[in-house]
Amino acid sequence: MTVYFSLFLVLLTLATGIIWAIDHFVWKPKRDAKVDGLQAKAGTPFTAEQREHAAPQSSLAEFAQAAFPILAFVLIMRSFIYEPFRIPSGSMMPTLLEGDFILVEKFRYGLRDPVWRKEFFETGRPQRGDIAVFKYPIDPAVDYIKRVVGLPGDRIIYREKKIYVQPASCEMPCAEPDIVVAEHELLSEGDFFKERAPLSRFRETLDGRSYDVLIDQSSPSLTGNYVRQEGTRRDEWIVPEGHYFALGDNRDNSIDSRYWGFVAEEHLVGRATFVWMSFEFDRNRSSWLPRWVPSKVRFERLGGIE
Repeated sequence: MTVYFSLFLVLLTLATGIIWAIDHFVWKPKRDAKVDGLQAKAGTPFTAEQREHAAPQSSLAEFAQAAFPILAFVLIMRSFIYEPFRIPSGSMMPTLLEGDFILVEKFRYGLRDPVWRKEFFETGRPQRGDIAVFKYPIDPAVDYIKRVVGLPGDRIIYREKKIYVQPASCEMPCAEPDIVVAEHELLSEGDFFKERAPLSRFRETLDGRSYDVLIDQSSPSLTGNYVRQEGTRRDEWIVPEGHYFALGDNRDNSIDSRYWGFVAEEHLVGRATFVWMSFEFDRNRSSWLPRWVPSKVRFERLGGIE
């Protein structure tokens, strides 16, 4: 759907731009010449209203003149600077909640054309701990959002609900990097629930970046569902070059790289940076309002994203 909207926006911007240019450089001079001729015959200068009445601008050209600057601004902003997204699920709790509306920096991971998404200018790559929006590798028409924990060449282990990272080896000769264990500091129990099961909220620190995650201590390991990589254990992965390993902060309620693999650079969309609006949709079952109508605005959630 996003691809079709981008294509529609590009085509509409081009169409209005072409019509505006033709009107400005071809039709307007002809209108001006016609008005000048009528003025010469009349022997008196025309007012602006008389000029418009004598040689009116077509409604199509008038629409293009008004719409083109707005469409061009939206296209540039959405394609290369910031794009709004809505969080549709709880896989990134507690950092992002369902109903959060976020801004994503499109220029953070390279500038790409809005239709074919080919990178034409490199500006940077994801860092460990970034919350990245990307095209779902299994269905690129769908946008996903997860936290990057593995960089190209890293060895990632997810065992007993903890992350272990062995960073990519440096150029030879050098010692093999040590495995880094993500630090976990328990913050609270029962602030969030999965059905009726209370979730543990931890402050996780990995490679100097700290953020909150949720762990369901009662949830069994789903190692059997993890994607397999030849030459590694079931709960280990080596991130290929040009790819990244991403996890949801709600670790036991997230379909992420553990289950479908790696995020390719060409699928990167941008980095989540700001919550600009947040709606709550929970309400009593007896309410007559439809579920898509917000029940509350969560003003306290507005601001930057860790």
